[in-house]
Amino acid sequence: MRDCCESPRDLAIIDMLSSTGMRVGEMVLLNISDINFQERECVVLGKGDKQRTVYFDARTKIHLQLYLKGRTDSNEALFVSERKPNKRLQIGGVETFIRNLGSKVGIKKAHPHKFRRTLATGAIDKGMPIEQLQQLLGHRRIDTTLMYAMVKQSNVKMAHRKYIG
Repeated sequence: MRDCCESPRDLAIIDMLSSTGMRVGEMVLLNISDINFQERECVVLGKGDKQRTVYFDARTKIHLQLYLKGRTDSNEALFVSERKPNKRLQIGGVETFIRNLGSKVGIKKAHPHKFRRTLATGAIDKGMPIEQLQQLLGHRRIDTTLMYAMVKQSNVKMAHRKYIG
């Protein structure tokens, strides 16, 4: 999907979703001032109006900076429409963008939430403690986090050999 992005904004959106695991609703509420490039983090307003810090990788930082450098509008929103008057992107706009991009590359049922699930699964597979993932995803209950974490059978086999025999 990254290879088919046609603009710096689109690439920044894909990178932001895939590296932070934030909800699309959290992402569209972000303002430019919410981004701390030095620490590669931002504070999002999650469900229940709870704030939490999410982190992004170096690639996302580069693509966000390129996108912002090319913007000519004065909107405070981090992500805006590409056509004037450059209004804040809404959830539906991001969902449509992801769905259309997915269609281009042959991914059926592409949607923003898939990035969140993929991040969670990858983090678990790499050994991230479930409690830390819970915090990162902003879940109140660990049961919710466990539903996101699709565990690979090969990892179960390795863990069995490591801990049981």
